[in-house]
Amino acid sequence: MHVITTTEELQSLCARLATADFVAVDTEFMREQTFWPHLCLIQIAGPQDEAIVDPLAPGLDLEPFWALMADPAVVKVFHAARQDVEIVYGTAKRMPAPIFDTQVAAMVCGFGESVSYVNLVKKITGKDLDKSSRFTDWSRRPLSQKQLVYALGDVTHLRHVYVHLRDDLARTDRANWLSEEMATLTDAATYETKPEDAWKRLKLRVKNRKALAVLMELAAWRERLAQSQNVPRGRILRDEALYDIASQAPTDAEQLSQLRTLSEGFSRSSRAREIVEAVKAGLARDPKTVPAVPHGHAPAAEVGATIELLRVLLKAAAARHKVAPRLIADAEDLERIATETEPDIAVMKGWRRELFGEDALRLKRGELALSLVNGEVTTLAAVRGG
Repeated sequence: MHVITTTEELQSLCARLATADFVAVDTEFMREQTFWPHLCLIQIAGPQDEAIVDPLAPGLDLEPFWALMADPAVVKVFHAARQDVEIVYGTAKRMPAPIFDTQVAAMVCGFGESVSYVNLVKKITGKDLDKSSRFTDWSRRPLSQKQLVYALGDVTHLRHVYVHLRDDLARTDRANWLSEEMATLTDAATYETKPEDAWKRLKLRVKNRKALAVLMELAAWRERLAQSQNVPRGRILRDEALYDIASQAPTDAEQLSQLRTLSEGFSRSSRAREIVEAVKAGLARDPKTVPAVPHGHAPAAEVGATIELLRVLLKAAAARHKVAPRLIADAEDLERIATETEPDIAVMKGWRRELFGEDALRLKRGELALSLVNGEVTTLAAVRGG
């Protein structure tokens, strides 16, 4: 199998693909030892062309590929697009657009939640894919013929999946249902890794605002260091240590040395001094800049009952319209519907409100009842007593 390793070959390929309506794209990368993903392979296929590009080839300029990714006339097709888009945007600062994520489209078309590529290919094309090379070290060269065949299969089948889903969406007039999800995937803010927001990806295992303030400073410190050194966050400091430090809030090396989540001698390192400074910054932080700490209390009985009924209604609506429930609403949405009069959330807008949101509000107000008919949940107008 031929692999593109020169800029001239890549220019010729991308020039042909630029005349196509769509291109199917996949990337292979490594990030176990780095903060930023390391691009190792590019697979791409149009209606006629298909190729593998080796971004590690000496002297290869990927500019033709980046330009194709940003070409507004060509739809870029991915499966579970987020990491691939992150690779393109993070490496070239070009946002692939427009895009079509077959995993999201499959949820709209009734294939269930977060369907895998293997299962989707099987259901649509009847083909069984060999995934034995899935955990390959894609940075090693040379790659075997088996690895290359596996890699190319991720896009040759994807184009058939795309055509099937695209046509299904057009037939059911649901193409616009994807627009909100695709807008999020092509929003640069989705891929910005701001150190001051690093705490948001952590589980909030802290008990009060003071500890959260310290955790926010510690997470930002770790994020800056991990980015600058291009190493995984855990290589700088494990999450468990962050929680421990935030809870104990040590303000000198002696207090830091008493924490069991840190190795012996750590308190004498330069990082220990930086951690102490981060702790002090957290303790000095204005409480108004620190959000309240959720304590995970179970909702009141009446709210809990409402949420459970909303969950049944959601599953019934999803089944009736053959769309994945998670694409309509999640657990947080249900809780907000149960506790707020008119929550400002996506499920209360557009097609989601039509499918579920309006009925959810009616159910909460007692204007709608649920009934079981032939094993299926159905809705009917509630009958009020006199």
